Amino acid sequence: MLALALTACKAQDAEPAGAASSDAAVHPASGLRIITVTITHAGKAHSFKAELAQNPQDQAKGLMFRTALGPDEAMLFPFDPPKQASFWMRNTVIPLDLLFVGLDGRVTNIAAQAKPYDESKLESDGVVKAVLEIPGGRAKELGLTAGDVVGW
Repeated sequence: MLALALTACKAQDAEPAGAASSDAAVHPASGLRIITVTITHAGKAHSFKAELAQNPQDQAKGLMFRTALGPDEAMLFPFDPPKQASFWMRNTVIPLDLLFVGLDGRVTNIAAQAKPYDESKLESDGVVKAVLEIPGGRAKELGLTAGDVVGW
């Protein structure tokens, strides 16, 4: 089984992914490119500024050791090829919501309020093309659910 422990997690067996956007912004802490990710729920779109973790090294580091993540900030882990994803919160200081994005661009499942430093597996319901990490509790605040559409 492929284990992608990351996110502030650590990616194991992460594959590089293709380019997502031409945004030129770079995050000051990670040095990763920032792109806009939009989640549409009940006809209403919400945008996040997401750090793009494309390669195995960036996916392995994820949001480890970060002490803050703004309400509309995120990290996107695209997978090419898509795969079953498994994350953990090793060395992750802040709680996160992990949104697993299926092949059709819809949220398959959400691991809500993932606990800092917890090494329990947080797994996708099937093969996914990406995982979006947002601040813990933010999915509930916005009413996000499985089936919502994610685009970048």
